[in-house]
Amino acid sequence: MAAATVPGLRAAGGEGGGSAASALSMERIESLTDLADLEAAYSRLCEEEKVMQEELDALLEQQSTIENKMVALHRMGPNLQLIEGDAQQLAGMITFTCNLAENVSSKVRQLDLAKNRLYQAIQRADDILDLKFCMDGVQTALRNEDYEQAAAHIHRYLSLDKSVIELSRQGKEGGIIDANLKLLQEAEQRLKTIVTEKFDTAMKQGNLPQVERFFKIFPLLGLHEEGLSKFSEYLCKQVANKAEENLQLVMGTDMSDRRAAVIFADTLTLLFEGIARIVETHQPIVETYYGPGRLYTLIKHLQVECDRQVEKVVDKFIKERDYHRQFQQVQNSMMRSSSAEKIEPRELDPILTEVTLMNARSELYLRFIKRRIIADFEVGDSMASEEVKQEHQKYLDKLLNNCLLSRTMQELIGYYITMEEYFMRETVNKAVAMDGYEKGQLTSSMVDDVFYIVKKCIGRALSSSSIDCLCAMINHSTTELESDFREVLYNKLKQGFPATTFQDFQRGVTSAVNIMHSSLQQGKFDTKGIESTDEAKQSFLVTLNNVEVCSENIMTLKKTLESDCSKLLSQGFGGEQAQAKIDSCLSDMAAVSNKFRDLLQEGLNELNSTAIKPQVKPWINLFLSVSHNIEEEEFSDYEANDPWVQQFIVNLEQQMTEFKAGLSPVIYDTLTGLMTSLIAIELEKVLLKSTFSRLGGLQFDKELRSLIAYLTTVTTWTIRDKFARLSQMATILNLERVTEILDYWGPNSGPLTWRLTPAEVRQVLALRIDFRSEDIKRLRL
Repeated sequence: MAAATVPGLRAAGGEGGGSAASALSMERIESLTDLADLEAAYSRLCEEEKVMQEELDALLEQQSTIENKMVALHRMGPNLQLIEGDAQQLAGMITFTCNLAENVSSKVRQLDLAKNRLYQAIQRADDILDLKFCMDGVQTALRNEDYEQAAAHIHRYLSLDKSVIELSRQGKEGGIIDANLKLLQEAEQRLKTIVTEKFDTAMKQGNLPQVERFFKIFPLLGLHEEGLSKFSEYLCKQVANKAEENLQLVMGTDMSDRRAAVIFADTLTLLFEGIARIVETHQPIVETYYGPGRLYTLIKHLQVECDRQVEKVVDKFIKERDYHRQFQQVQNSMMRSSSAEKIEPRELDPILTEVTLMNARSELYLRFIKRRIIADFEVGDSMASEEVKQEHQKYLDKLLNNCLLSRTMQELIGYYITMEEYFMRETVNKAVAMDGYEKGQLTSSMVDDVFYIVKKCIGRALSSSSIDCLCAMINHSTTELESDFREVLYNKLKQGFPATTFQDFQRGVTSAVNIMHSSLQQGKFDTKGIESTDEAKQSFLVTLNNVEVCSENIMTLKKTLESDCSKLLSQGFGGEQAQAKIDSCLSDMAAVSNKFRDLLQEGLNELNSTAIKPQVKPWINLFLSVSHNIEEEEFSDYEANDPWVQQFIVNLEQQMTEFKAGLSPVIYDTLTGLMTSLIAIELEKVLLKSTFSRLGGLQFDKELRSLIAYLTTVTTWTIRDKFARLSQMATILNLERVTEILDYWGPNSGPLTWRLTPAEVRQVLALRIDFRSEDIKRLRL
């Protein structure tokens, strides 16, 4: 066994060392003569021998594994022979099955071809029989004047496959078929003529059942467009007659009638309702007999008649209401600003209401038409391509946007916007001129009046259902409030709050006279001369309240409009950009509200600097007249008879009582906040001019606590933050020794955040007469 494997091993070894032998051949070795070269060659051959020996050892280790695998292969031999036989048998079966399937499918194709030819033959026979049946049936129906049945036979004839008929004509019975075809074609033309004549006769007689009867026959004869055109002509005549009748009733309406002010809007409403009723009534007939997608043709014809009737109504409206002349007069008044030729706003009120009502009815009608056509197109275009759908959408857009109704209403609304703007501006000016104030009221009459007018004008524009009209009026209202009305309030506030000293009073009166003179020249409002001091004070406070209420009213109006516009858009009014237009207008309205708030802040600052600061500052300066360098006896006396803070609180109470009664709670609270900030700033100034003993510091702490407690009761604002610096100063003035500040400073401050800088702390410590400056300077803060 070993002898048998040696040659194999040698072969492996020879094979493995082949590369070495080629690198160092026998010829190369025999040619070596130098001892060093021989030794190097010997070493290299030893290394190769070692590697070869390792390879041989590795192969010998695998001998048992290889022998086991060989035994397993010998055992698998019989099984492989069986598998080969089974595979050959399976291949034979597959070949047989494939051939069988090919034969069967060939037979099936032949049967299918035969079946199709049989069907074609049957169809041809049926068509020939139908042709004969239609020819006989149409002749009988025409003799009996059964036009529906005759039309049904003609429809069947028209539906036959023309290629089959052409094949039949080439057969043996070609002559008979040609004769039948000729008779059917003659019957078709005759029936078309009869149906057209009968329809025209019924239309002239106004016989609706007969009109509808022959209208249903047209599509059976392939006359869809002609049928819709003739039927539309009949319906248009009905619309025209009814509209003319309604217009005659309008001309005879008594002006005392309850609906006289909106009679033209009612007339348009009747017109639109009549057309809508026609569409609703006849849409099922059109869809049933003419198929989906045909309603557009009917409505297109009806819209032409609608445009004609709308033009008549609007022309009558313009003439009877003198609409163009009044617009021209309004335009001239706005350009000249002369009161002599101005039209009275009350005269415009009913006309403006009627125009918005007319537009609202038009928008509602157009939305109805759009909804019906879209629904009809959706059914008809369910299997159509995208190009066809887009083309139909263009037809719809063109019908709605370019019809005379849309253009006429746009023109009326264009005039309306200018007239509504004039109405709003003039009535606002009247409200300002008639401004009055009742005792006990915080605001004057013009605020409620002005916002009633603005709401009325915007609400009327909203009722027109036109987004562009609404946005235009929102913009005009915003401009009116921002420019004209805010200017009136600004001028009133600019007169200032009457001062207490003679010099300030003189300054305030001079300013008031100048402002009034300017206002009279502009025609903004009428003054009643120089008011008394009390009246001037009250006027200033009322104006502040007016400004605050205006700001709130604008935001309330904005929220109301947001809700109303959402409802309008949810009903399908407006285009794709409608929401963006409305949002832009409403954001401008919010900006105007903020401008009123800015004006309010300016007025409060003026009131604070004119009425509060001149009074509060001297009261605080009295602090300097009270010594805080006191001993025990004086401290006790101060405790019994407070030298400053109680009187200061009484003075503040008396001063703020006047403002509390005359200002709204919000404004009064804001004014109190301004006063509190002023007191904190001024008190800090006088504090740094005073000197304190230990007990004097304690006295100041008590005074500060009393003042903070009082101010906390008169405002809802937190004031401890405003008095934080003073509270920390009081803490410093209460220290027993200089170094005690270190217990509250830096890492020892705890939750306390110091508002004073190290330099200010030293400055406050220096106010204590018993603290040495050397000790203060040595502090490390």
